[in-house]
Amino acid sequence: MARLSIMIVAGEASGDLHGASLAKALKRLRPDVRLIGVGGQHMRAAGVELVQGLHRLDVVGVPGPGMIWKGLTNLLTLKRFFRKESLDGVVFVDNPSMNLRLARIAAKLGHRVIYYIAPQIWAWGRKRINLIKRVVHRMIVVLPFEEPLYREADVPCSFVGHPLLDDVVPSHGTAHVRHALGLPARGLILGVLPGSRRSEIESLLPTMLEAAGRIRESFPDLRCVIAQAPTVAGEWVNAVIDEKKFPVTVVPNQPEEVMAAADLLLVASGTATLQAALVGTPMILTYRVSRLTYLLARMLITVEHVGLVNLVAGHGIVPELLQSEMTAERLSAEALRLLKDRTRYDQMREALGGIRTRLGSPGASMRAAEVVLAECQA
Repeated sequence: MARLSIMIVAGEASGDLHGASLAKALKRLRPDVRLIGVGGQHMRAAGVELVQGLHRLDVVGVPGPGMIWKGLTNLLTLKRFFRKESLDGVVFVDNPSMNLRLARIAAKLGHRVIYYIAPQIWAWGRKRINLIKRVVHRMIVVLPFEEPLYREADVPCSFVGHPLLDDVVPSHGTAHVRHALGLPARGLILGVLPGSRRSEIESLLPTMLEAAGRIRESFPDLRCVIAQAPTVAGEWVNAVIDEKKFPVTVVPNQPEEVMAAADLLLVASGTATLQAALVGTPMILTYRVSRLTYLLARMLITVEHVGLVNLVAGHGIVPELLQSEMTAERLSAEALRLLKDRTRYDQMREALGGIRTRLGSPGASMRAAEVVLAECQA
């Protein structure tokens, strides 16, 4: 059997993690496979040969001139790479703003294109579907409602379940986790997850902490704990904390533990909401972007809910406070409503318990690897 050569292209930190899990699964199934890629330290550690000379792009909203220039440089570098390399398949992981452009180039140069963790056509309308139909040979999706959308559009598609199911422990001992984090066994813990980008820290964290201060007026024993993502520098967080007049604990690189220790979470919209749902901690989902990005989104978004946890559930089980609604007053009011109404709180916790079943079963990365190998050997 001839040795396979597969490229994995990931852009953001989460894509690097998913790309690494996929690479490990591919190596287990085909130890002789050659893996080339665009990613970070996790993919490198998983045995992927990273393409050199590329800029990392981690942008939300409308990029500035510097990011546009770096993006164009990446496109040209990878276009040259696709032209000279003989590949059995190219797997693009998430990051559609860049990866769909690259997928078009790869397909035009004769490469078999596979897309893992699909572009959100269900949120942004279906304008992208025509491009996807032209350039993508197989979609591999991780959300259950995505498969019928792609099949309806005649795009070959496989649902493999969500990779979070392989990583998030279904139950934790709250007392044990609090002790491990140096938190008190008793008293209210508010977990704050402000995102993984500097722009999110600067936009969301001040309002989240102001809301925490308001909640503390009703619960004087409240402890606020910030889950600091690995892509977030400590000085970004500390610059915001220094302005506050109450104690805040920062826990780096342990989001799941913060979720498990907390009674309630304030969470930036994104995959973290699914992670929190799997842990089972009630939450309030929030987000804010630039006015221009928001106006563009309003014209394009076609779904009633924005949060992944609500989309997977099929209805609004978690409050969403977005853009102008994201104020300290609104956040604290929603939080106090939950904390003071035990029935409402328990109903949300019960509803979150159904998310795990809807996301499929563990083993997503291995099932994705099986699909990739089948496509590359077709």
